[in-house]
Amino acid sequence: MLIRPAELDAIRRGEIDLAFRRWDRPRVKVGTRLRTAVGLLEVVSVDRVALSSLRAEDAHRAGARSLSALKDALAAKSDRPIFRVRLRYAGADPRDALRESLPEPQELHGIVDALDRLDAASPIGPWTRQTLRLIDENPEVRAPELAARMARPTPEFKRDVRKLKERGLTESLAIGYRLSRRGEAVLDHEEGPRQRAPRREGTPLPRNIGAAATGALRLVGVHTLEGVSTWCRRDLAALHGVGPIALDRLQAALAERGLCYADE
Repeated sequence: MLIRPAELDAIRRGEIDLAFRRWDRPRVKVGTRLRTAVGLLEVVSVDRVALSSLRAEDAHRAGARSLSALKDALAAKSDRPIFRVRLRYAGADPRDALRESLPEPQELHGIVDALDRLDAASPIGPWTRQTLRLIDENPEVRAPELAARMARPTPEFKRDVRKLKERGLTESLAIGYRLSRRGEAVLDHEEGPRQRAPRREGTPLPRNIGAAATGALRLVGVHTLEGVSTWCRRDLAALHGVGPIALDRLQAALAERGLCYADE
């Protein structure tokens, strides 16, 4: 179930709790927890409704400007029924904590065995260690570039990286990836301590600001929210690629951590 970044943020803040979709059948089940860029969302209810039953309150709870705007958004695929999905923010993604946890020796053996099973089941042969090494050596590099270095189609490469992410070994950044502390520990366990550039401290830039804004910030040496907080909003707005939406999302991410722009 795809949800736009602005809607995800609003659900997390408790400002909206409904989504309406034209589906041929329900695509989510009650109790399902969806992993998103802002954390977990729980599906509270899924009901088939008639277009004529929608009211202004439904539009407000779905984040639409008006009932008319909500109906316009549902005009496409009018041959399909409408489903009302009630959602609630269910907390941080548990993988966030897993990535920061360093595995005990016995746990390391279990992780290594799991990677071996992934390699054994793959039609392309072993890939897990090569992928971990590639990300370790090329943090914050776009997925298509990494996939090209492994001569793999980008969608397949990203699918496999998600398998590593499920185990807390990698983390997705606004652009590219990096190994988590857990992933570094696993790679060091197998290959010995590796020489790395000092790990960038601070809170990574939010992924929902877009690649253009992320690239513009990197060009001026801003890689973290803490770095953003040293800039005035008007100065960031002057950077090519940093638009109002990105600035608002940065501001929201700053506020969550008790930070703000330098001119606020």
